Amino acid sequence: MLSSEQLDSLVAPVALYPDSLLGQVLVASTYPLEIVELSQWLQNHKNLKPNEVTKAVENQSWDPSVQAMAAFPDVVKNMTENIGWTNDLGNAFLAQQADVMQAVQRMRTKAMNAGKLQTTQQQTVETQTVGSQSVVVIEPASPDVVYVPAYDPLAVWGAPVYPYPPVYYPPGYALAAGAISFGIGVAIGAAWGGGGWGWNCGWRGNNITINNNNAFVNHYNNNTRINGGNRYAGNGNDWRHNPAHRGGAPYGDRGTAQRFGGTARGDNAVQRQNAARQSIGRNQGAASRFGGGAGPGNAPGGNRGPATGNRGPGAAGQIGRGPGVGSANRAAGGAMGGDRIGNRQTSRPSGGRDAFGGLGMGGAGARQSSQRGRASMGGGGFRGGGGSRGGGMRGDGRRR
Repeated sequence: MLSSEQLDSLVAPVALYPDSLLGQVLVASTYPLEIVELSQWLQNHKNLKPNEVTKAVENQSWDPSVQAMAAFPDVVKNMTENIGWTNDLGNAFLAQQADVMQAVQRMRTKAMNAGKLQTTQQQTVETQTVGSQSVVVIEPASPDVVYVPAYDPLAVWGAPVYPYPPVYYPPGYALAAGAISFGIGVAIGAAWGGGGWGWNCGWRGNNITINNNNAFVNHYNNNTRINGGNRYAGNGNDWRHNPAHRGGAPYGDRGTAQRFGGTARGDNAVQRQNAARQSIGRNQGAASRFGGGAGPGNAPGGNRGPATGNRGPGAAGQIGRGPGVGSANRAAGGAMGGDRIGNRQTSRPSGGRDAFGGLGMGGAGARQSSQRGRASMGGGGFRGGGGSRGGGMRGDGRRR
């Protein structure tokens, strides 16, 4: 469990985002490997216009929250270049959802009291009473345009008990001392194709509420036919984590891993194998409901049916010794090989830096990158009592 001070530092880079964007980032951070894949996809589709990007990305098998992040490439860049922080944020949100939401409120209140957070042409800031608590709500000044704020946490809140994660500032952002700056607004109407935003902060229950009319959520519901209905939020409107989109990335603790049938940091070979068997069973069951070996365009997270070439878990730390399962259903946990982290390909094309801040493609570079990715997800970050160690605090982001 992370302390209040650790959570405050962890949420600092996004605490002043508009509620809707904050909610989406929190959800998307629980799928760190899909964020990496999105970043690579955006690099390979720079020629597309904004409305073309958000339409084309619907063809990918990622969670709707990740697909919708395509409209915010600078946010994706920050999340990818600081993937250890992104993973820590997602793990904290899964394990301590209410605590993370309360940490956001603490940081917003501090910023407002210091005169750093206020209503501008880009956003409205107000205090509302929700249930029995007073909360700071941030909303776009215009419902059709969203501005992503840029700020230096050190200038807004002062020195923290635990260091702030690194922050990436896109070119063109002029950061005034201690103030919030804004880049170019994102036209939500065009980007979302109608239907409104899909994720928002439910401060009453400290959760994320889902708008099933959102284009990405609606597309998911219409194309994921498992017992019919609104599959993304179930029978209600509260967000639910979908482990099918986790891609084998280990969860932050054993309790969370057991809730979602995955692996946890530090799991031994037996635990990894048991979790892999559970994952295989879930994925094969999903594939059968889709009519057999459903491809990535049909099954959530690209969970394919049985295949002979991609094998399940074998001896400790190995892949390729067990029965054949689909390529998206490989053993997770600490078992990594080649250019993969968890179940997913993470190296960038064309020999560039990989999404975990490592070297380029293939060979030793990819293996070193995998080790760094595993370190940032496994031992670093804001783990309880240890402060900001290892990969969780590293990245290519920078402060100005």
